[in-house]
Formats: sequence, C-alpha cells, structure tokens
Amino acid sequence: SMYGAREVDDTQAPGLLRIVRELAGRAGLPMPRVYLIDSDQPNAFATGRNPQHAAVAVTRGLMQRLPEHEVAGVLAHELAHVKHYDTLTMTITATLAGAIGMLANFLFFFDGARNDERNHPLGLVGGLLMMLLAPLAATLVQLAISRTREYAADRGGAEITGQPMWLAQALAHIQDSAAHIPNEQAEHNPATAHLFIVNPLSGAHLDSLFSTHPPVEDRRARLSARARQRSPWRGG
Repeated sequence: SMYGAREVDDTQAPGLLRIVRELAGRAGLPMPRVYLIDSDQPNAFATGRNPQHAAVAVTRGLMQRLPEHEVAGVLAHELAHVKHYDTLTMTITATLAGAIGMLANFLFFFDGARNDERNHPLGLVGGLLMMLLAPLAATLVQLAISRTREYAADRGGAEITGQPMWLAQALAHIQDSAAHIPNEQAEHNPATAHLFIVNPLSGAHLDSLFSTHPPVEDRRARLSARARQRSPWRGG
C-alpha cells in the first residue's frame, strides 16, 4: 500500500499472471499475489514472510519497457527471493540492527550519567564512540547481507528460467532507465529501496559500503558466467 500498488488478476493482466504462474510452477512455489505499481521506472520487488503469504509487485514501466523474456528473468529473481525467505531474513536483520542502535544509545546515556558522577571523561568518550560505531557496524552487516541475498536471487532466478542472460539484459535496461526516470514513491520511502531488484533511488548506483545492492556490472558478469548452463523456459 505504501507504493499504491493494486492487485491484478487474469482479466486485468493476463500476460503477467501467465508468466508468474509458469515460473512459480517451475520453482515449486504456490502462486503469489501479483501487484502492479503505477510508476514509469521499470523495477520490481517481492514481499511476504513465507511462500504461502508472498506477493510480487512490478511497475507499469517494467511491463511497458522490457520484452517478455526479460520480464520473466526479473520475476524469476523475485520468486527466488520468495523461495529463500529473503524478506523474512532482511526483516529480522533490520530489526536487530535497529535494536543494536537503540541499545547503544541507552548504554551511552546510562554510562554517561555514571561517568559524570565519577568525573571520568574518557569513559564518556568511549560511550560516545560505542553509540556511533555499534549502529554503524550493525548497518554495514545488514547491507552486506542484503547484497549477498541479491547475488543469491540472481543465481536462483537464472536456475528457474534456465536463461541467465534474460536477467542480465533486464538488469542493464532497468539500471539505465532508473538513472533518468524517477520513482517518486521510492524517493519518499528510501528505507524500502533494498526491496527492489535494482536500486530505485536517483544517483544511488555506486557500489560502496553503504549500498543496498551489488553493482549491476558485477551481477551481469556472474550471470554471463552461468549462461552456458541452460534449461530453457520458453513461456506462453
């Protein structure tokens, strides 16, 4: 609901539902709920705590700007997230990172009050460093896990379709479009950017310690290396 997505069925998006249904069957997953987001930027994400309560969402731009085989590559990636319980994993990771930040703040103020009474300024400095560094370390671990899960979903999606280059080509097209087509909903909710297959935020494609996504070039290189291992899904 944060992205204004609307659920679609076979009468509203028969082509999309057909692709998802066939891919879910190949992946051994129950049919997820399917949503369409009113955004020109091609992108997609999956959510749900387990395969029985999963949903995949694609933007209007994805359906309009990418050919069907690339859409299938993207959807296979998202279904791999569902199969690997990645949404649940990242929810737990984010919760732990937030808890560590709150605990560090609590300990800083608690220890700071004691050190003020005892006049130990070095202890206060140590508490300040802990308050700053503990949440930073937790965030870096969270981002590293997010990047690892993207690589795993790329691999899983390629296994579902048997065509790694479908996803590799889609990643290039999505990245190029995301660079000049804004996703307004994502810009207003940057904390959800990690959900998407490619970072939807403008100017946010550099691979750094604080990136939620691995670089597309690296992802495409890994997919290309798998391109000889094919078991084609031909669709429709």
